[in-house]
Amino acid sequence: MRRILLKLSGEALAGDKRTGFDEETVRKVATQVKELTDDGIQVGVVIGGGNFWRGRSSENIDRTKADQIGMLATVMNCIYVSEIFRSVGMETDILTPFECGSFTRLFSKDRANKDFAKGRVVFFAGGTGHPYFSTDTGVVLRAVEVDADVILLAKSIDGVYDADPAKHPDAKKYAEVSIDEVIARNLQVVDMTASIMARDNKMPMWVFGLNEENSIVNTVKGKFSGTKVTV
Repeated sequence: MRRILLKLSGEALAGDKRTGFDEETVRKVATQVKELTDDGIQVGVVIGGGNFWRGRSSENIDRTKADQIGMLATVMNCIYVSEIFRSVGMETDILTPFECGSFTRLFSKDRANKDFAKGRVVFFAGGTGHPYFSTDTGVVLRAVEVDADVILLAKSIDGVYDADPAKHPDAKKYAEVSIDEVIARNLQVVDMTASIMARDNKMPMWVFGLNEENSIVNTVKGKFSGTKVTV
């Protein structure tokens, strides 16, 4: 495996607090990514903004403006996590689809590839840069653009189930499921737009629990206990 794109939920980075950051959680992610980059694996990162903003739950804010606030939340997350990554010895770059002054640099495929070639971890912040598209769509879009081998979806749940395991204790966990079944049964691995984009561009996704010990490294190195979404 040469290049991966890691999707982290904002809520997962908040730990038990469910808002803001839990530094110990982020540091555990950083040390795992450091192990991968030391082995020569190129890593891109997309982070959701849910630890700061869940704008769609408000009926008083225009959807476009709510989504723009969400994009800025992902930028804040990437700046913070990037600094934790740097503190454990990695070089990073933060790319956005819109100008953020000196905080980030403007995304281009060429710029991302140059960063990867230099061994940097590349943070793709700001989603797609457009409202009505989630960070799910953003991660698939960037994975396709930079020719990633796989998307790693690190979630609070340890895989894909045929029903919500919180509501249905007998829910079945898939070891492997096709993207066509995900779409047909609306299994909500990622949102529907992202699912269709992954299917059309043959981009596999591996889903696993972020809070399991050493889960990112184990997933990449073959000790995988989550769900593989095949294309």
